[in-house]
Amino acid sequence: MTAVLPAVAEQLFRDIRKTYQETAQIPDDLLIALRFVFGTCAVQALDLVDQRSVTCLSSPSGRKAFQVIGASGSLYTCFTSCHYCPCPAFAYTVLRRNEGLLCKHILAVYLCEAMGATHMQSASDEQMTALLSGTLFNRLWTDQ
Repeated sequence: MTAVLPAVAEQLFRDIRKTYQETAQIPDDLLIALRFVFGTCAVQALDLVDQRSVTCLSSPSGRKAFQVIGASGSLYTCFTSCHYCPCPAFAYTVLRRNEGLLCKHILAVYLCEAMGATHMQSASDEQMTALLSGTLFNRLWTDQ
């Protein structure tokens, strides 16, 4: 099951991907649109992208998860398949108050994917199972 973002957000990511592939930049009009759609977390997400804080973990069975090192140094394991992040901002702003589409960590994942700036790391199926079941909390892949 894949969660779907609003059409305007999906189109924005497509536009960013296309423009970034052609120019290696995100023009001001798309940056303004990002800020309009995602609010203040857009700037924070762009900072995470600039810091190359996003790693995609993929297993031979096709499972994917993203690890994002937040501004405080905390590691968050995010899932784009259901737009989930375990950070407090996601729980409060997105889930509890319904005031945002995504937190800065998930937005950074989408931006990195659009820009081709995601670190890729392989994980065994056993490692991915441990990660998905919540039994693996350390930076197994980002510390290598």
